[in-house]
Amino acid sequence: MRSFERWRRVLGGATSKRATTVFTIVLIPLLALAVLAAPLAAEAQRADKVYRVGYLEGSSGSAGAPFLAAFRQAMYELGYVEGRNLVLDARSAEGKFDRFPSLARELVRLNPDVLFVATTVGTRAAKAATTTIPIVFVRVGDPVGSGLVSDLARPAGNITGITTISAELTAKRLELLKEMVPTASRIAALVNPDAPIGPVQIRNAEAAARILGLQLHPVLAVRDSGDLQGAFEAAVRSGASAVLRMVDFTRSDLRVETAKLALKHRLPAMYPYREDVEAGGMMAYGPNVPSQYRQAATLVHKILRGAKPADLPVEQPTKFELMINAKTVKALGLTIPPSLLMRADQIIE
Repeated sequence: MRSFERWRRVLGGATSKRATTVFTIVLIPLLALAVLAAPLAAEAQRADKVYRVGYLEGSSGSAGAPFLAAFRQAMYELGYVEGRNLVLDARSAEGKFDRFPSLARELVRLNPDVLFVATTVGTRAAKAATTTIPIVFVRVGDPVGSGLVSDLARPAGNITGITTISAELTAKRLELLKEMVPTASRIAALVNPDAPIGPVQIRNAEAAARILGLQLHPVLAVRDSGDLQGAFEAAVRSGASAVLRMVDFTRSDLRVETAKLALKHRLPAMYPYREDVEAGGMMAYGPNVPSQYRQAATLVHKILRGAKPADLPVEQPTKFELMINAKTVKALGLTIPPSLLMRADQIIE
């Protein structure tokens, strides 16, 4: 009010109609613009800040490149431009579990605003490396069972992210494999026993196999490419009719080799992801991985804007896909059942 009276006196007195008119037409809009400009100025100042995100994954650089590209694109759409207001420090364990702890500590020393981590093993390493830097995980099958968070709705601590619900989907994959190969009675399982999600997937698959009247045998360990040939030979010797490939986030670089050996040994195989089918695998059912990376970018964005990981519930995938490689199906002497044709999200010719 003092400013109002002062301006009226300057413009010709408190009773001047002209002063009141000028104040109404000119000064009130100017004051309103000043009020509106305050938060905009604060936002502009915040936009000038350069954020640092540390990224840790388990796959080789080439295998994980499309997923990181999806994250980068989502961050760009949210207003983050590398070289201007975003620095992304990426590290890969190249499929070797024992590299995760040192890589996590290396990223922590860079003092990022957020750590973005793929795989359960990688997230465990990040959790051990820091209790203060926010962590967003992706491609984690069982975050509660693996001890990363206490509760999906209230993760607590400095960690949240996207779960792939890998164990829960194992039964569905086995059911779809049985539908593709109705004569199958014995299913071989390929699993990395060192992967935290491996044993849980096997337990779920065994329970589903009993319901479907199948035998899950043999269970074959595949830790690296050196185990693949022997695993398929053992599956054939045991009389397996098909193969169920379990999720193993650190060995995505084995996709092409696995698909070739399955075809060579005439074993129809079910895989977890679209990328397996694109590499020549027969069929896959699971969440869309690039979509999960885009989801994770939104969580990273919320944390960079001030949200706490403990207040952000762990999210599930929003997009699931049934993929079938028609060329591989034909090469195996099979025919895609009409029921799967109708439900498939994509048939690769």
